[in-house]
Amino acid sequence: MTLRIDLGGPRAGRLRFAASPLAELTAMLHVLAEPAHHPRLAAWAAGVWAGLPPELAERLREAEFLWRSSRADFLVPARPRPTLAEELDDVDRIDDEAYVTAALITTCGSNRVRFGTPSPLTDAAARERALDLAQARGALQQAFAERLLTDPAAVRARVRRTLEQCADAFFDTAWTGAAARLAADLRLKNDLLRRQGPAAALASVSRAITLAPGGDHLVIDKVQDKTAFADGTGVTFLPSVFGSPHLVVVHAPGWRPVVQYPVPDEAAEPVSLDTVTRRLEALAHPVRLRLLRTLARGPHTTGELAHSWELSAPEVSRHLAVLRRAGLITARRDGRYLHHTLDLPAVTALGTDLLAALLR
Repeated sequence: MTLRIDLGGPRAGRLRFAASPLAELTAMLHVLAEPAHHPRLAAWAAGVWAGLPPELAERLREAEFLWRSSRADFLVPARPRPTLAEELDDVDRIDDEAYVTAALITTCGSNRVRFGTPSPLTDAAARERALDLAQARGALQQAFAERLLTDPAAVRARVRRTLEQCADAFFDTAWTGAAARLAADLRLKNDLLRRQGPAAALASVSRAITLAPGGDHLVIDKVQDKTAFADGTGVTFLPSVFGSPHLVVVHAPGWRPVVQYPVPDEAAEPVSLDTVTRRLEALAHPVRLRLLRTLARGPHTTGELAHSWELSAPEVSRHLAVLRRAGLITARRDGRYLHHTLDLPAVTALGTDLLAALLR
């Protein structure tokens, strides 16, 4: 399972390393939405939730799917600015079509969902498809999609105000502490890029990213098999203190590819390979690994998993039964939908390497 990003050429200038306040805020919001993904930040997340004004807490829950299992493209800037306000101004300059499309992809739960022509903003059939997909994800997603398609300007203003309130509530303080670590990592990456070239810089980012021998494309170990194109603009790499262990890749058509990677945790504990090997017997089948990596992004129905991987529903059901008996997933019914979820504590017990691989 790999994502290939065609760089359009082998030049070192195709890669850019920079820090983004908005992307780091988005990583923090993901931690607040999925604290179990980030056990070392659980106390931080609990403290933030405890101190949030009730209105802001409600707003974060209202739009959490913009950053919970994936990231809306406009929340991970390809051209970072020094301040959060400047980056939010750049978001305001995005036209409604691009903004709504990016928001709907995360609202509807999969980066395999595409909204092209005709647009859900102008075409009734496309609108109904978007609302049906959002409804399958849950009531919050359906309500958000309806508001977004009815009055995108109001939703955009509400999202921006929510992010600005986050800055006052917790981001400004957390950014002060994170900025020094990000700056140190950027000095290392840019020095490697300048002195040793792209391959060395990428190797220091993640073992999941490799540069093709010809230097014309990147290969990234992700949950999908897909090719994306930089279209001559290159790829932006954003370090993140709050993003570990995730390796987030934004690569939608029309957007400059962006990779948000975790800054190494100095306090990381060594992983017992013997323990991981012994407990991975239940995960030996490649299809089950694919399903787990999809479920790591959030709850999915059997039908959604079957559609994502072009499998039959009975085949997916058989693999889910194996994973359920192994205690690696749970199921929750929501109306007529049965959502399967990764059991994060069970996976964490298998080892941090496995957890990082599934959440990448």
